[in-house]
Amino acid sequence: MKPSIQKITVRNLITFLLLLAIITVFITGYNFRGLSKQAMINQALAHAELVKSGLTAQMKAGIMSTRDYYLEEIKRLHNVNALHVVRGEPINRQYGSGRTLEKEVDEVTRSAFATGQPVFTLNEFTLHPTVRAIIPYIATNQGNLNCLGCHQVPEGTVLGAVDIELDVKDYQRRSLVVLAGLAATSAIFLTLIAVNTSHTIRRHVQSPLRTLIDRAKVAYQKHSPVNLEMFSTKEISNVANEINLFNSKVIAHRDMLRKKNRELLALNDEIESTLRETVYAMGVIEEQRSRETHNHTKRVTLFCQLLARGLGLADQDIDMITAASPLHDVGKLGIPDEINLKPGALTDEEFQIMQNHTRIGYAMLKHSKRDILKAAAIIALQHHEKWDGSGYPQGLQGEEIHQYARIVALADVFDALFSPRIYKEAWDLQRTAEWIMDQRGRHFDPAVVDVFVEHVDDFAAIYERYSFETDAEYEDLFAIAR
Repeated sequence: MKPSIQKITVRNLITFLLLLAIITVFITGYNFRGLSKQAMINQALAHAELVKSGLTAQMKAGIMSTRDYYLEEIKRLHNVNALHVVRGEPINRQYGSGRTLEKEVDEVTRSAFATGQPVFTLNEFTLHPTVRAIIPYIATNQGNLNCLGCHQVPEGTVLGAVDIELDVKDYQRRSLVVLAGLAATSAIFLTLIAVNTSHTIRRHVQSPLRTLIDRAKVAYQKHSPVNLEMFSTKEISNVANEINLFNSKVIAHRDMLRKKNRELLALNDEIESTLRETVYAMGVIEEQRSRETHNHTKRVTLFCQLLARGLGLADQDIDMITAASPLHDVGKLGIPDEINLKPGALTDEEFQIMQNHTRIGYAMLKHSKRDILKAAAIIALQHHEKWDGSGYPQGLQGEEIHQYARIVALADVFDALFSPRIYKEAWDLQRTAEWIMDQRGRHFDPAVVDVFVEHVDDFAAIYERYSFETDAEYEDLFAIAR
């Protein structure tokens, strides 16, 4: 899952502030260490100056014999771990070797003697940190000391040095306390800043955004604008205003699309209705070539509709067969009138030609992409196929024959038998029904025959309403097609 604005902001802020705190603590600690080191050096210098002044005063007063006592007293001062006087070679030659608290020159002291500069050694990274200071005494005749008055050496000669070691635990402790305090203060402020930032983002960004999303949904559903006054920040108010503008455009386009969809649906319905009427009219046109088939198209259409409902077909299929069945004999337009209208039985050669009306009808309709005409093409081709495979033109058997064609086959035969023709008298209802039942499983689909038997009286009623002698109004002709 993607992180929230609050998490990203607080994380980045904490990272930046933590880095800043570390740098601040490091710089402060480094500077504080420098200050502490300088304070220790100053303390060592002060002690060394005290020793130098005291020993000089004793020398002038002629009481140098008490200098060890004096050095012991200074050694007892706070933070002094060790104190020694290191005598240089000129003093040893003049006065002899030193006393107890005087020590020989070592490597560190020799460095101070060689340069004439103080040497400080800091041992701070232990449990008992110390600083050792070697402060040389330089012979001079300046000021009140006038070393050359007592010592027979050239000016600038290093007479000796004070070697003092100081305990700096107090400085170290103070440094750690300051650093700990600084770190604690930084942590507290870091926490406060993070909490405040998190609260600010939650209050002024996350919560308003959630509210804005909820209000935007309601605004879209109710076609009402989001109230800008409910947001305290300029940015969220601007976003809400943009949502209002977007919603208004979406609603306007949606209304326009709905209007266009209604227009398209109306146009499609008009096209569909026109197509159905055209299909029905084509069936009627073919029928008008012979007066003896008057209203045949209308009756077959209603018979098919009745059978389709009885078979439990979906409304879409019922509607489709009702619209497509009028073109079942459209191929007869391609059959010569001398054969199509012959008042008598056809010869074998004439019957072969008549059978071509199925293929002619299919050829006329098969190229259309409209569902009605595609269904009509199948019906035109297959409505003379028989359940047992003895029909024409392809000799299809059983369910190889499309269900629409199986329905039209029974409806067409019933109307042909029940109607008078030039070459025969009309059969009565009982004879017609018995013949159709006898053809169950041979000529006709058994299921279609069963529905016919249940509704045989309805078939007779339809025929009676649209019989050979009946002339309906033009509008009534197309009511079936619709």
